[in-house]
Amino acid sequence: MTAITLPINGMTCASCVSRVERALTAVPGASKVQVNLASDTAYLELDATSQLSAVSTALDQAGYQLATEAKQLSIEGMSCAGCVRRVETALLAVPGVLGAEVNLASQQARVMYLAGMPTDELFSALKKAGYPGRWVTPATAEEQDVQAVKLKSERRHVIFAALLSAPLALGMFPALFGYHQFMLPPLLQLLLASIVQFYFGARFYRGAWHALRNRTGNMDLLVALGTSAGWALSSWHVFTSPAGVMPELYYEASAVIVSFVLLGKYLESRAKRQTLDAIRALTALRPDMARLRTADGEQLVPLEQINLGDHVLIQPGERIPVDGIIREGGSHVDESMLTGESLPVSRQPGDSVSAGAMNQDGMLVVETTAVGHDTMLARIVRLVESAQASKAPIQRLVDRVSAVFVPIVLLIAALTWGLGSLWFGGEQALLNAIAVLVIACPCALGLATPTAIMVGTGVAARHGILIRDAQALELAHKVNTVVFDKTGTLTLGKPSLVTFAALGALAQTREEEQGSALMLAVALQRNAEHPLARALLDYANAQQVNAPAATDFRVHSGLGASGLIEGQRIWLGNRRLMADLKVSLESSARLTQQHENQGHTVSWLAVEGASEPIALMAFADTLKPEALRTINQLRELNIDSWLISGDSQAAAQAVGEQLGITHIEAQVLPEDKARHIQNLRDQGQVVAMIGDGINDAPALSAADVGMAMSTGTDVAMHSAGITLMRGDPQLVPAALDISRHTWRKIRQNLFWAFVYNSLGIPLAAMGLLSPMLAGALMALSSVSVVSNALLLKRWKPQPRIAERV
Repeated sequence: MTAITLPINGMTCASCVSRVERALTAVPGASKVQVNLASDTAYLELDATSQLSAVSTALDQAGYQLATEAKQLSIEGMSCAGCVRRVETALLAVPGVLGAEVNLASQQARVMYLAGMPTDELFSALKKAGYPGRWVTPATAEEQDVQAVKLKSERRHVIFAALLSAPLALGMFPALFGYHQFMLPPLLQLLLASIVQFYFGARFYRGAWHALRNRTGNMDLLVALGTSAGWALSSWHVFTSPAGVMPELYYEASAVIVSFVLLGKYLESRAKRQTLDAIRALTALRPDMARLRTADGEQLVPLEQINLGDHVLIQPGERIPVDGIIREGGSHVDESMLTGESLPVSRQPGDSVSAGAMNQDGMLVVETTAVGHDTMLARIVRLVESAQASKAPIQRLVDRVSAVFVPIVLLIAALTWGLGSLWFGGEQALLNAIAVLVIACPCALGLATPTAIMVGTGVAARHGILIRDAQALELAHKVNTVVFDKTGTLTLGKPSLVTFAALGALAQTREEEQGSALMLAVALQRNAEHPLARALLDYANAQQVNAPAATDFRVHSGLGASGLIEGQRIWLGNRRLMADLKVSLESSARLTQQHENQGHTVSWLAVEGASEPIALMAFADTLKPEALRTINQLRELNIDSWLISGDSQAAAQAVGEQLGITHIEAQVLPEDKARHIQNLRDQGQVVAMIGDGINDAPALSAADVGMAMSTGTDVAMHSAGITLMRGDPQLVPAALDISRHTWRKIRQNLFWAFVYNSLGIPLAAMGLLSPMLAGALMALSSVSVVSNALLLKRWKPQPRIAERV
C-alpha cells in the first residue's frame, strides 16, 4: 500500500468534504480516506501509484480537481525507444506523478505531478534508472555553449575512434587476397581495438549496464554485446593461436562498428539540434535590457527590473522588450516571428505591442502590461515546448513495440549463433549473430515520430500557427469537415451600427425623446465586452450621447444582456431573447426584414413587462478579404465547410451565399454549437472548429481539432489545440497542410525504420551482411530519419493548396 496526500481544488464546505470522501472511497484499491477542508487535502492509501489517474477521474466526476503542476526535465543518456520506456516507467513509479511524456529527439520529459510534491524523488528515480535529469530552464547563452561543447566532444571521439580503427580496417583488404604481411601485429591490433572498444565505446557499456539493472534492453546493450563478442573472439585467438601462425582476428569489425555508431550518434545529435531551432529563435527574440523612463531621465536597466505600469522607450531598430500599450509615438513593427505576418504593421498610440517584435522606424513609449514569463512571447515558447515534448498517439504504439523488440532481437541472435553453427561453423555463425545485434538497434524507431513533430511544430510556429500538443497535429491531417463561427472568424469582428430606430410610441415623439432610447442602450452596454456593444458605444460617441452604466448587469449567453436603470430592468438582445420575454416584434417586422436581407445582425431594446420593443438596432460586419479564398482552398482539399452562428438565419445565410458555404446553422446557442459538433463526429466526420470568442470554447473543446484565433479571447485559445496567431482565416488550410506534411514524414520515417530492421535482420542472420556493414547501415538509418524530418523546414504556406494527400 502507498500512502499519499492529495491537494484538491474546489472544496468550500462540509458537504464538499462528504462528496470528495465518497468519490475517493469508490476508487478500487483506495482505503483509509480522510479529507481535510482546512488544508484542502485528502489522505488515502492506494494499492499502486498508477491508480492516481483513477483518483483524478473520480474527483473530476464529483466536480473537484487535483491541484497539479507540470514541468519539463532534461534527461541524459537516452539512446533509443527502450530508454524512453524506462524513463517513463521510472517517473510514473514516483508517488504523486500523474503523467510523464518522454521525447527522445529533444532528450526531455514533461512531468505532471501533484502540487507541492517533493521533487527530489523524481531525480532519485531517474538516477537509479541510469538517466540523470534536471529541470529545463530558459535556453541561456551559457547552456547553449554547454550543448556546443558536448557536440564538439562527440566529434572528437568520432575522429579519434576512426583514426585508430583505420589501420585495422585497411589491413583487412590485403588479407582477403592472402597477403597477411600487411596486417598489423596481433598485439598492436589488440591495443588499438581495446582503446576504441573500452574508451570511446564506454558510453555503450554504461547504457547497457543500466538496462541490465532494470531488466530491460536497449540500443546500448545490443551494440555492447555485439562488439564485445567480436573483440573477445579475436582476443581468444591472439592468446591461443600457435606461435608463428597469423590468427583469425575480427578487431576491425568491432572497432569499425563502434566508430560507425559514434558517427551516427554525432550526426544525429547535430541534426536534432536543428529541430530545436524554432525554440532557440523565439527565445533569442527577447532583449536582456530595456530603456526605462524615470523621473531622472532614461536608464538602461536589466529586464528583470521592469515592473507593470513602467514606461519603456524603444528606439528604431530595437526589439520590444515587454508587452504593453503605446502611449507616445508611432512606428511600423515587424511581428513576423510572433504572428508569421511578413509585412510590418503600423502601430499608433493606444495600440498594443508584444515583446520580441522589432520596432522599425519610430520612437515608441510603451506602458508595460506584461513582462518575463507573462508575455505573449513567453507563452508562445511554452506552447511550442509543450507541443515538442508531447507524444503523438502513434508514438505510444511504437514505444510498446520497442519494449519487446530488444528481447526478440536477442533471441534471434542466439538462434543465429546456435543454428548457424550447423551450417556456417561456430565463428561465422557468431559473426552473423553480431551483425544481427548491430543492425537491429531501434534508434530509428524511437526518432521517427518525435523528430517530425518537433520540426513540424517549429516551422508552423514561424508561420503563425501554434500547435499545443502532438495529438492535435496528428488528428489535423484527418480533418474532412471544418466548422466556422461567423463573427471575428470569417468577418472582421468589428461591426458598425448602421441603424438605430426608435419603435412604438417613441417613434412618434420628438428627437430628444427618441434619444432616451439610445441612452438606455448605452447605459446597458457600458460594461459589456461583446463586439456589438462596442459598435453601439462608438455610434453613441459619434452622436455625443452618454449615460452612466446600468447596475446589476447580466450577460445572457447567446441571447443578449440586461441591467437595472433607475430601478427598471432593461433588456437588449436577439430574436430569441425577445421571444423568451414574450415581446412582439410585429411593429418592426418590415424594417427587420430589410436589414436581414442585407445580412445585417438585428437586436432589440425592451423594457421588462412591455409587449413591444422600444428600439431596433442593425449591425453590419464586413467579410475578411481572405475568407472566400480560404473556403476555396478547403474545397480544393476535399474538405467540407460549415457555418454555425448564433446570428439570425438571414444574416448567416447572406454570409454563406457570399462564400459558397451551403451547410449553415443559425441562431445556435453556445452549448448547442458543441452539440452540433458532436453530431457531425457521430456521423463519422473528423471535425475542426474555428472560433475566437468565449462562446466558442465549448465547441472548440468538443471538436476533434479546435483552432482559435489569437485575436479573440484567452478562454478560446485555452480550449483549442491550435492557435492561429493572426486573424487570417487562410491559416486554417495552412494548419491542415502542415499537419498533412508532418504526418507524411512520420509515415515515411516509420516505414524506413521498419524496413531497415525487417530486411536487415534476416540478411544478417543469413550471413549476407558483415558486422561492419551492419554498423554502417544502423548509423545511416538514424541519420536518414532525422534528415528526412528536417526537410519539413522548407515548408511554407501556399496561396493555393492543390495537393491531395
